[in-house]
Amino acid sequence: MDPAPSLPRQLPLLRAADEFVLTTILLFLAVTVVRWLRDPGSDLYIADLDNALAVIGVVSGAILTGLIFTPPGRRSGGHMNPAVTVALWLLDAFPGRSVIPYVLAQLAGSVAGTGLARLVWGPAVSAPDVAHGAIRPAPTWEPSAVFLAEAGAMAAIILIVGYLLAKPRFVRLLPYVIGACVAAVIALLGPLSGGSVNPARQFGPAALAGVTKDLWIYLVAPVLGAVVGAAIYHLFIWRFNACRPLTYKLTGDEVPRVDA
Repeated sequence: MDPAPSLPRQLPLLRAADEFVLTTILLFLAVTVVRWLRDPGSDLYIADLDNALAVIGVVSGAILTGLIFTPPGRRSGGHMNPAVTVALWLLDAFPGRSVIPYVLAQLAGSVAGTGLARLVWGPAVSAPDVAHGAIRPAPTWEPSAVFLAEAGAMAAIILIVGYLLAKPRFVRLLPYVIGACVAAVIALLGPLSGGSVNPARQFGPAALAGVTKDLWIYLVAPVLGAVVGAAIYHLFIWRFNACRPLTYKLTGDEVPRVDA
């Protein structure tokens, strides 16, 4: 079994402040990308929704990867997603006392980033096709299907994150893998369930746009998916391979490099 560094009982509140800053930037950029690609008055407007979501997915994945590598991302772990924070806690890689500060900071950053985009871009952000960047499922999809898709996608991501965080040889690939996973979820599930898999991604946009009918799904489903993913990891990967995540930092900065 790989040796794991000792886990502090609680992280400094400044690390939660880092998560607030990161999530604020993430949501500002997410709303900005949607504003430029989905506003019919924009020079970059993409009329076809599937094509637009494919581009949004690639850009969003690249943004997320970049933010993980920033100084705040290296300090806090670069979660920017309450479901990821909860999962890492359940995997014994993150202190339980810091879960609530992180989650509150991420949700507050979601509102702040969305509000900042509204201030910068003005009424264009509230256009019907933009709606502050709020996620919306396909009209033909029932709430139960949306819930299962969002939870299932998050569970799969957590299994990948947990496995790579337990392998010093591969852990430094994780930011790129996470970006690729987010890009794939947005491109594939975006036209169907909305492709959020992040409560912070939907909380601020939905609250400011008044799109709250299915908000509970986007808040609960990813967290439940994270719980399921962590449980599967414990039952099948941790038990039979005797490996646990070595750090809560998605850059793997605390994990010693292992040569092939």
